[in-house]
Amino acid sequence: MEGYVATIGMFDGVHRGHQFVLHQVVQAARERGLHSLAITFDHSLRREQVLTSLDEKLALIKGTGINRVEVLSFTDALRQMTAYDFMRQVLLQQLGVKVLLTGYDNRFGRNREDGFEDYVRYGRDMGIEVLQLPAEGEVSSSLVRKLLAEGHVAEAAELLGRPYQLIGHVGHGEHIGTQLGYPTANITPDEPLQLIPKAGVYAVKVQLPSSFHPHKGMMNIGTRPTFGQHPQTLEVHVFDYEGDLYGEQLRLIFSSRLRGERRFESAEALVAQLKKDMILAKKQS
Repeated sequence: MEGYVATIGMFDGVHRGHQFVLHQVVQAARERGLHSLAITFDHSLRREQVLTSLDEKLALIKGTGINRVEVLSFTDALRQMTAYDFMRQVLLQQLGVKVLLTGYDNRFGRNREDGFEDYVRYGRDMGIEVLQLPAEGEVSSSLVRKLLAEGHVAEAAELLGRPYQLIGHVGHGEHIGTQLGYPTANITPDEPLQLIPKAGVYAVKVQLPSSFHPHKGMMNIGTRPTFGQHPQTLEVHVFDYEGDLYGEQLRLIFSSRLRGERRFESAEALVAQLKKDMILAKKQS
């Protein structure tokens, strides 16, 4: 049978709540002999920070078993489209949706002015069955962002269903870590809008292009106040690794926050603390 069981959402982070909805779409499609479809949006006109890059989001969605992901550009024209027009022009005519599953609080269309009962009525007119899924716990992308902004990466991982991750390329820094005996890779995130956790020192795993298994490491997010005023940097020290990482793409997997950022009275005092950080990071990463 041709057609799709579909759902719509930003799916930022593809957290446990999103995963529940997507799995229900896959199951409903199998039961009806249809294909499963997730409709999401790119970062057009987006200003707030995101939990995943677009590519990472698409990979996570497909990992739930969804047959197809359709990415719409979140333009002004789309933003001004009513829910009725969106259902008729995009869902029905463009994508061939036969069944629409919505989350318990999911609303779409201009100013989100319509609700579930309206979607059901519109769907009845155009031959789209509209179903609403129950709430699946207190999980939201905004809550995950709040936890990360406070440095609670372990708690955020519980809501995401996996550790928070950041992908970036290694660039040149000021070599302060090398001078201290802890050489670091200076990371520039590939997704400029991706949320950076609160400043501090973190236990992380580092996936290198040349290694199948990730290395343990510790990461500093901050302005290096011991050495004067600096812009915020993301620097990772990879344990038990020697090699040139410049220009390489790394995946940083956050395990726990070890401590906050602070200014030390001397480089020697900082090195003494880094030794303690490394011991703890090896246990927690």
